[in-house]
Amino acid sequence: MEDLLVVFKALAEETRLRIIKLLEGGELCVCDLVAALDMSQPKISFHLNALKEAGLIKDRKQGKWTHYRIEADDMFRRMLVLSVTEKIDTKFMAGDLSRLNDFIHGKGTRGKVVPLNDKKRCC
Repeated sequence: MEDLLVVFKALAEETRLRIIKLLEGGELCVCDLVAALDMSQPKISFHLNALKEAGLIKDRKQGKWTHYRIEADDMFRRMLVLSVTEKIDTKFMAGDLSRLNDFIHGKGTRGKVVPLNDKKRCC
């Protein structure tokens, strides 16, 4: 029962729902989420940790970077995440998705162009 409470508490927060919705599109690095959500890295990491502890996401280290994805091995959690993300209105996520797209395709936050090979770019 306690395990279920951890899962539902993790999903009962707007930023975590936004993260889950973004991860629905595939694996993302912390810096991708920072750019998309326009929040600080410590805040994003805090929320990622809560989602990870609930078993809703997994991480993968690649050098000094950590990439996150939706947990696919646990069918209950996977179906729960799919059910929840299906209910999130894409209009609500438009700004996040736009910022993520800009960041991934070479624009930094606030419209500054960041070349893909720039050392300031995280991954």
